[in-house]
Amino acid sequence: MKLITCIETQAARLDQAGVFFGHGTSTAFDEAAWLVLWRLGLPLDALDENAERELNEAELANVTELVDQRIATRKPAAYLTGEAWLQGVPFTIDERAIVPRSFIAELIADASIDPWLHPDSRRVLDLCTGNGSLAVLAAMAWPDVEVDALDIDINALAVAKLNVERHNLALRIRLLHGDGLAGAQGPYDLILCNPPYVNSTSMAALPAEYRAEPELALAGGSDGMDFIRELLRAAPAALNDDGVLVLEIGNERDNFEAAFPTLETVWLETSSGADQVLLLTKEALL
Repeated sequence: MKLITCIETQAARLDQAGVFFGHGTSTAFDEAAWLVLWRLGLPLDALDENAERELNEAELANVTELVDQRIATRKPAAYLTGEAWLQGVPFTIDERAIVPRSFIAELIADASIDPWLHPDSRRVLDLCTGNGSLAVLAAMAWPDVEVDALDIDINALAVAKLNVERHNLALRIRLLHGDGLAGAQGPYDLILCNPPYVNSTSMAALPAEYRAEPELALAGGSDGMDFIRELLRAAPAALNDDGVLVLEIGNERDNFEAAFPTLETVWLETSSGADQVLLLTKEALL
């Protein structure tokens, strides 16, 4: 069987099984391509030049076994492969941290945040760092900054440490353990935060793939705003005078605006629209 046919066959199996995508892929074909190429030890961007390659029986059996595991466990593919990609950058991942997928990564990569930064900005906090991906991307994007990567979950920080070391950034990224901004060592010029924001009704309806991730990193209380309320209360003291907070809230814009109706908010455009990520200046937070 040719590699491309194998991918199409496995994609059909994923579709038929009703697995959920959203942890780096959005279609059965893309998920199958990821799993097949990874299992064969091929680069994930090497499909075109290998599409007509004939697979032997052992290779087909190995691929089938991996897809069987994806279907049976409903774990995100990244947990099975131990790796995820964000803005073209590879990250080590396992079940101690959520799979990297933040829209803030887009805003770092396309320089949408840059106009809001002071020319002398030097200190960045990645709050709720999880796997450390945003801290790594921030350090890559802004070579002159030092980044603190903070999380309440010591297990997630262990994964973040792997990624900081993987990208040789241990001299510029400091890992901190603590609960919200109480664990921070500011003030900062920029705070990036992809917090737990999923409201309780949505949490109860999450597909199995999301329930495989640490609940602590997802659950935001009845309206999704539990962590965010305390964050916005404490943020002014953690920011320099020209500092800004970039906050991801997923599909919770209605709940955010209901909780903070008078807050002067800048909504930032991402590939998912202008209601997933917002920016707040220190002045707006006072």
